[in-house]
Amino acid sequence: MPTSPPTLVAGVHCSAHQLRILVCDAATGTPLRQGRAAYAEGASTTPGAWLRAFGEAAAGGLLDGVAAIAVAAQNHGAVPLDAQGVILGHPLPDEDPSASGAAADLVDALGGPAAWTAATGAVPGSSSAIAQLRRFARFEPEAVTRIATVLLPHDWVTWQLLGCPPDPVTDRSDASTTGYYATTGEWREDLMHLAIGRVPRTPIVLPPGTTAGRTPEGILVAPGTGGEAALALGADLADGDVVVALGTTGVAFAAHPVPLADPAGVVGSYADATGRYLPLVRTLNAARVLRGTASMLGVDAEEFDRIALECTPGASGLVLLPYLEGEHIPDLPHAAGTLTGLRRESMTPPALARAGVEGMLCGISDALDALRDRDVAVERLILIGPGARSAAVAGIAPALLGVPTAVPPAALAGRFVARGAARQAAWALFGVLPEWPADIDTFVEPDEDELALGDAVRAQYREVRNRLHPGAVTPPRESAETSGRHRRG
Repeated sequence: MPTSPPTLVAGVHCSAHQLRILVCDAATGTPLRQGRAAYAEGASTTPGAWLRAFGEAAAGGLLDGVAAIAVAAQNHGAVPLDAQGVILGHPLPDEDPSASGAAADLVDALGGPAAWTAATGAVPGSSSAIAQLRRFARFEPEAVTRIATVLLPHDWVTWQLLGCPPDPVTDRSDASTTGYYATTGEWREDLMHLAIGRVPRTPIVLPPGTTAGRTPEGILVAPGTGGEAALALGADLADGDVVVALGTTGVAFAAHPVPLADPAGVVGSYADATGRYLPLVRTLNAARVLRGTASMLGVDAEEFDRIALECTPGASGLVLLPYLEGEHIPDLPHAAGTLTGLRRESMTPPALARAGVEGMLCGISDALDALRDRDVAVERLILIGPGARSAAVAGIAPALLGVPTAVPPAALAGRFVARGAARQAAWALFGVLPEWPADIDTFVEPDEDELALGDAVRAQYREVRNRLHPGAVTPPRESAETSGRHRRG
């Protein structure tokens, strides 16, 4: 007896370098086909490039038979439009520090980090929409007077899919990253006015599980969501799961049932795409530490991994504080990296390679401690991103970070965001969030001997960090959620 063809949904991921469309079975989440298209060089933050890449990725009938679609995007910058929908400015790349001065001005103008976390859940950084709008107002004052609407990147692509209706939409997760969306769930017009001296229109915030409309071809469109929120959906994060994304910089975030209040602004409290929250910590140094150390040694990535794993834990006493571009955790914006413990036995390529990996991971450990200290459970880690592809990182991380750790294959990890968007599309289609298995079934759990070695490496790192930067890290309070396997400090 013939079976009915599966109902199809699609997820779109506008990343920093390419646009991916993943078509899945709506009931099971099984990927069935995909298309990808890179942006033209230097056009990664140009909305027109996203639209052209969408057309290229969808070529050849990729979306034939698709019943619903949703868009996720990584870039949190603003897309200002005039009254005719013409783009007045482009968002900056996530790692572009050009708006950091504008962000600092805004923090001071409202009264410091505690005022911002009370108002919006997070302190604005250079990638936030409010900081980029502030910078735009400084350098393009005439254009700012013509802004009629401000969208986020995923909002703009969704708006295009819907045929540019009069009322653009967004979702709570991306709205919470803007810097002008309140923890209580409404736009803060006063903060928008603080940034640019006027109040353009903002999109309608749709509740989780709802629909935004249909494309001119009749495909149902979900609200879409932000990159981290889509990844959380795609990886099916449970309580205690933490994603650590090791790009040039590092990001650690977890699913959490309630919003957090961190007056210091170390942990940002963002909304997710389901009605829960995503406490998130950023570090300034992750994969750049691995690349920089490999460059010092004059080796490629494969050789770097090989020699790092040759060395014993602790790198013969060599410690690298990986603050190559300053650091956010601990708060050392003007610090530089430091290499200590040089002795005859530690002056070897394997020791330096091992110190680079351990230093980077100890920096991530500080970020995880910041989550623990805000009562976020850290029970399992999922490592993704370019830094996670390092065999040395994958081999050293479970013991050093002290919790079961998974490093999904790059092909699987690369689909998480698009898969999460597709799952949101299925939710809009069915009216209930479907159960899609995450396919992450290999968590490496360190044994007691490995945990003891990891404790020793972290203790060695903490001693150097606290001696060279006294007072930068305050002793963490003990928490019922703290894992006994990982002593913090």
